[in-house]
Amino acid sequence: MRILLTLLVLAVIGAGGWQLLPSKGNSGATITVGTTDTVTSLDPAGAYDAGSWALFSNVFQSLLTYQPGDVSPVPDAARSCSFVKGSLTTYTCELREDLTFGDGAQVTAADVKFSFDRVRRIHADVGPASLFSTLRSVSAKGLTVTFHLGSPDATFPFKVATGAGSIVERTRYPADALRTGDGVDGTGPYELTGYAKGKKAELSPNARYRGAVATGAPVRLRYYADPEALEKAWRAKEVDAATRQLPPATLAALNASDPGQRVTEADSSETRNLYFDTRSGSPLHDRDVRRAMAWLIDREQLASTVYHGTVEPLYSLVPAGITGHTTSFFDDYPNRSPVKARRLLEKAGVSIPVTFTYGYGLGSGAAAAEAAELKRQLEASGLFKVDVKGYEWTGFQKRWAAGKLDAYAVGWVPDYPDPDTFTAPLVGTGSTMNTGYSDKAVDGYIADSRQFADRSRSADDFRALQRAVADDVPVVPLWQRKEYVVTTDDVGGGQYLADGNGVFRLWKLDWI
Repeated sequence: MRILLTLLVLAVIGAGGWQLLPSKGNSGATITVGTTDTVTSLDPAGAYDAGSWALFSNVFQSLLTYQPGDVSPVPDAARSCSFVKGSLTTYTCELREDLTFGDGAQVTAADVKFSFDRVRRIHADVGPASLFSTLRSVSAKGLTVTFHLGSPDATFPFKVATGAGSIVERTRYPADALRTGDGVDGTGPYELTGYAKGKKAELSPNARYRGAVATGAPVRLRYYADPEALEKAWRAKEVDAATRQLPPATLAALNASDPGQRVTEADSSETRNLYFDTRSGSPLHDRDVRRAMAWLIDREQLASTVYHGTVEPLYSLVPAGITGHTTSFFDDYPNRSPVKARRLLEKAGVSIPVTFTYGYGLGSGAAAAEAAELKRQLEASGLFKVDVKGYEWTGFQKRWAAGKLDAYAVGWVPDYPDPDTFTAPLVGTGSTMNTGYSDKAVDGYIADSRQFADRSRSADDFRALQRAVADDVPVVPLWQRKEYVVTTDDVGGGQYLADGNGVFRLWKLDWI
């Protein structure tokens, strides 16, 4: 029996042990990861996008972070954090004592205060300052930092754990302007040892890192202009892992049983919405014009033809799997109806066809094909004339931030696993998406929802909010993405790389 058991154990090791044992040939070698994401800025005060935050979560450290699959943040640069005496207006954190920057300087509460203060002071047009709308002031003493909020905000710890909460060295960053150049001074699990904008980022394990995760293998991030270029690099074996995003047809054809590669397909909370400029003077200012557009968009067609089934049609701001998810847009606009759309335009008294500009980011997944399909759907009715324009990513961001686009489609990677991140930054007054939309009832639902430390109790507020948004239509939800990561057969950890919490865990990748 002992001999038989030994043989069985050896058989198991022979069949699957290679997944656990490091490859001697690759040990210590750099893992190259390809992506179409774009880095807007290396300064945490100057970027609020998935590509920049993916890099930030590796080279900077926040007080809190997320472990794979968790919905609540855990201490990272902090030893502990909590609201004071059950209050939701005072939040305090005690820092670790063993954190140092690259020059050997100890990380103190003063660095944390400086980092948060400069995000709010600089208030970059494409920066994350809007995340801290409830933050009134920050105080620091030794290793203790205290955040004073202007109103109750149970979601504040979630925001602290994002890229907006990245801690920078106060002697290396200007207090009232963005830092220029390619340097980074943080305390994350990696050091940025080389950078070429739009091309690559070289990351080496940071021996000084102390926190919630373990450092990983050296990583080279390669940035590609579009999904087709990323696919070409993958086929040519120029990258060891590819994510965000291969072309939809390629993703749909991925097979986990194919030799030579590992495929991870998982549910994701990433969404994509169509936003409208609601300001006076915009051709989409009238609510009935936007409602007419909602009657003409066919999400199922978009998901099946442009995205080959790699996304799911979405009918609410809050995606499936998140507290407060509804089908408010399906309830109000259950099927495509040019007849109802025409009635609304006639009621609005506008000239038909309504002409407007539609902008999208070049290289952003299937954005060009998506734009063409939405243009076709809207123009097929004879009710709209759409002028489609693609822009380089940073220029695209600045255009919508300046209110220069009538309509624009943008993907949204959640900052944290809570419905707040799908509402306040998108439709709240002064929102990141800068549609000009403002509604007292919507703002009231957002404020009310933040008073519940038990987030399940906020569901009714978010359902009511989404009914109001479906009625006003400052935005039309389009789809919810699935998460895909493909790696060579000798690279493991791809399943932990991303899970919708805004953290890009390069340290989880390793040779096997």
